[in-house]
Amino acid sequence: MVRVDLKGIAKVRSKGRTYYYAWRGGPALRGAPGSPEFMSSYNEAIEQRRTPDKNRFRFVVTDYKGSADYKKLAQSTRDQWGKWLDRVAEYYGDLRIAQFERPEKIRPEIRRWRNRWADTPRTADYALQVLSRVCAHAVELGKIAGNPCEGIKHLYNNDRSEIIWTDSDITHIKKSCSAELAYAVDLAGHTGLRLGDLVRLSWSHVGDDAIVLSTGKSKHRREAIIPLYGALREVLARISKRSTTILTSSKRRPWTVDGFGSSFNKAKIDAGMSEMDLHFNDLRGTAATKFYIAGFSMREIAETLHGRRSQLRRSSAATSDDRPPSRQGLRNWRAESERILQNQRQNRLAKFG
Repeated sequence: MVRVDLKGIAKVRSKGRTYYYAWRGGPALRGAPGSPEFMSSYNEAIEQRRTPDKNRFRFVVTDYKGSADYKKLAQSTRDQWGKWLDRVAEYYGDLRIAQFERPEKIRPEIRRWRNRWADTPRTADYALQVLSRVCAHAVELGKIAGNPCEGIKHLYNNDRSEIIWTDSDITHIKKSCSAELAYAVDLAGHTGLRLGDLVRLSWSHVGDDAIVLSTGKSKHRREAIIPLYGALREVLARISKRSTTILTSSKRRPWTVDGFGSSFNKAKIDAGMSEMDLHFNDLRGTAATKFYIAGFSMREIAETLHGRRSQLRRSSAATSDDRPPSRQGLRNWRAESERILQNQRQNRLAKFG
C-alpha cells in the first residue's frame, strides 16, 4: 500500500472524537484518514483554496488577507487578526455571500457566534470587530449592500474615564515596587502619556519649555505637547540619565511594552492590588488632576491628553490639595502655551525652510 503524506492537515480532538481539517481554520475532511472519501475531500479543499468560489464567504476572507488595507496593518495586529480571520473562514466560509444580504437571518447568527466568548466580553467584541471588517470589505467589493455587523452592541464597556489612581494608590504601590517602576508611575501620572509612548520617551524629547512627542495612537501624525510645569520638572530631576530613553529597566536597558507590563502586573500583585480595577493607563486621569492643579483650563487638559472632558469629573476632586486655579494662573498658562506653540512653529519653519 502506497502511503501519501498530506501536508498541513490539522488534527483536533474534542469530546473523545478526532476531527481532521484540510488546514488550520480550513474545512473539515470527510471519511477516515487514507480512505478515498478522505482523499477526495482533501483535494477538493486544496483546489478551492487555490481558486475559491467567488460566491462563498471564504473568498471575501481570502481577498481581504491579500488587500492593501490588511497589509497596512502593523505586524502585531496582523498576527492577532490572522487567527481570527481563520476562525471567521472556518465558521462562515462555506456560506453563500448572498446570505449576508439578509440581516434578519444573519444577524442572529452573528450574535450567536460572538456569544461563544461572552464570558470574556473583550474577546467577543474583538471577534465581532474582525468579522465586521471582513463584511466591510465585502461591501467595498460590491458583494453586499450593507454591513450586517453594524448596530450589534459590544459586550465590553470600555469607558474608564472615571477611573484614576489616587495619591494613596500611588504611594501604596511605590512602597514595594522597584525604583524603575516608581519612576514610570510618577512620569505617567504627570504627563498623561500612554504606555507605548512612555517607554520610547527619550531625553531628546524634553525641551526647555515642554515635552514634545509624536503619539503612537495617531500613528505619529499628531504631537503631544506637555509643558514643563513645576511638579513635572521635579519628577524628571529625580530620574538618572542612564540611557537615551528616560525610563529603563533594572538592567539599564529601555523597557519594551510587554516587559514593562509583566513587571508592572507583578508589582500590583506584590502590593496586594491585583483585585483593584486599576490599569497603568488609568494614570492619565491622575495626570489630568496634576494639570488642573497646575492651572490648565479644561480645554487645555483635553488637548494635552487628546481625551474627553468627562475624564475630569472624578479626577478634579480626587486629591486633598486639589483647588481651582486662579485667573492669573490661567492667563499665565495660556500665554506660556501660546509661546511654546509659537516656538514649535518657528522651529519647523527653520527646519524645513
